[in-house]
This record gives sequence, C-alpha cells and structure tokens, in this order.
Amino acid sequence: MHRDVPPAPCGRARRPPACAALAIGAAWALAGCAAAAPPGPEVAGDGPMTVVATFTVLADVVAQVGGDDVVVSSITGPGANVHGYEPTPDDLRRAADADLVVANGLGLETWLHDLVDPLGVPVAVVGERVDPLPIRGTAAETGGLPANPHAWMSPRTGRTYVAAVADALAAADPAHAAGYAARAARLADELAEVEAELAAAVADLPPERRVLVTCEGAFSYLARDLGLREVYLWPVNAERQGTPRQVAHVVDTVRETGVPAVFCEWTVSPTAQRQVARETGARFAGELYVDALTGPDGPAPTYLDLLRFDARLVAEGLAGRPVGAP
Repeated sequence: MHRDVPPAPCGRARRPPACAALAIGAAWALAGCAAAAPPGPEVAGDGPMTVVATFTVLADVVAQVGGDDVVVSSITGPGANVHGYEPTPDDLRRAADADLVVANGLGLETWLHDLVDPLGVPVAVVGERVDPLPIRGTAAETGGLPANPHAWMSPRTGRTYVAAVADALAAADPAHAAGYAARAARLADELAEVEAELAAAVADLPPERRVLVTCEGAFSYLARDLGLREVYLWPVNAERQGTPRQVAHVVDTVRETGVPAVFCEWTVSPTAQRQVARETGARFAGELYVDALTGPDGPAPTYLDLLRFDARLVAEGLAGRPVGAP
C-alpha cells in the first residue's frame, strides 16, 4: 500500500558535498547504473532554493509561490502521465541535489519512494492537507476506498495546495517566508476568481446535461464543486484502459442521460472514448488537461490556464456548442 512521505523538516540546510555524493551514488545504484555520478553543483546559502516537484502542475504552483527565491524543476515533463512514470538516473541525481522535493501524495506518485527513500532529501507532501474524496469503481469497493489523488483539479482545493506549498517553502527557507506568504495570497485570490468563472460557465446548463463523461476519474473534486455527475471509463490510469465492460457501461449511461459530449485526458489515448461517441451519437468534444501542463506555446502552460481551458471546453461541450463558438 502506498504511504505518503512525511513533511519536510524545518530549516534550510544544504548537505555537505560528501553526503550529496553518497546520496547520488545510492541513486545510481538504485537505477541499476554501474558508473558513479559526479556530485551536482553546490547552491550558495544565500542563493535561490532548489526545489524538485514531481509533476508540472505542482512545479508551476511552486514557481508562482516561490518567485525569485526558488529554482524549480519537474520530474515529469509536459504531457507526461505521472501515474505510470519511471524515474530516470537524471531524475535521481536532481532529487539528490535538491533542497526540497514537493510531491502530491494521495497515491499519485507510486514511484515516489523509489525516488526519495535512498536519498534522505527533505520531502513535502502537499496532499496531506486535503480531505480526500474516495475513488469509486475500484476493486476495493467492499473495504476502505483509496483516495482520489487529483485534488488540484478543484480551484477551491487548489488553494489548500498553495497554502501547503507556501508553508513547506517557508519551513525550508525561513528567511523568505514573508515573500512566500505574499505570493501565495495572490495566487489564492486568482484561484478564487477561477472558481467563480467555472461556476458561471456551467450555471446555465440544464440538470440533465450536468454529466461529465471522461476517460479517467480525475474530476471528482471539480464535479463536487460544480454540481456535476462524474462518469468515467476507468477510475485511475492503468496499463489496460477501456475494457469492453467499461465502454459498455459508459455507453449505457450516455444513452440514458442524453449528454451531448464526452471527453478524455490529454495524457491517455482517447480511442475508447471515441468509441463511446460513435455508439451513442454524443460528440467527442476534445481532450482535457489534468496531470500535465503543455509547453509555453500550448493551451495550458500554467495551472490557472489548465483550469480555465478545461472549464471552457466542458461548458461548451455540455451546452452542445462547438469549441470556440461565441
């Protein structure tokens, strides 16, 4: 069973070079590499803090809250599926040399412990602040349901993420705590504005069209906030997706509800959902962004852009309007 890594200890302290070299050596051993890795460059005590986030959405939150006081990178890149990711030797080296690793937790990064446990690097798990929703439709229905890890998809819960990131940065770097708090407050205000925009986008939808049909069950928190019924092909991204039984269930649901549009996530194949659209007459309205941002030229280069893009696509699809129509 997945267990979350404890929060990072207070106080920023760089490991001495010898310790860093040992940690990197352990990382290479874990990755199965025979060659020893050279130690990474040291960061000056009064320079920006080096932070590694596990995926691009979280890295953007860290960058916005951290400002010039942090240098942040993401383990997974744009378009990467964080669920089934396998860390590379380069990921292990970067994590070993970081002042702080920031992770989602809630079972999202099943590979997290393989990455950080041998290194001893401080880790902040921001999902520990969330009151999680369960994943429905899993094999664990008879017992305790696992947590749905996609809490950032709710702007309301996203403000909890922002506060957790600010606290983690301040604990690791108390000298810049005031700056982290100020930037976090601004980002929280922007998320409140996005929440209002989302509510307005779906406010005029009739009750029978308030059904969000996706590939993965990644929208539970957003559906809760907007009063939408969530229907999906599979609960969590896995190697096998869109089985005949799953497709048949969603086809029946779409037919019963008459929902005009279905969606899929950018990081998975939409083949099964396109089959649902063909069999029901619903329109495949496009791909939503969840686990990964796009590059700077894409429609979702930031966390706020991701939320706004998804809201617009869902509202237009459920209203039966072509994407981009006035």
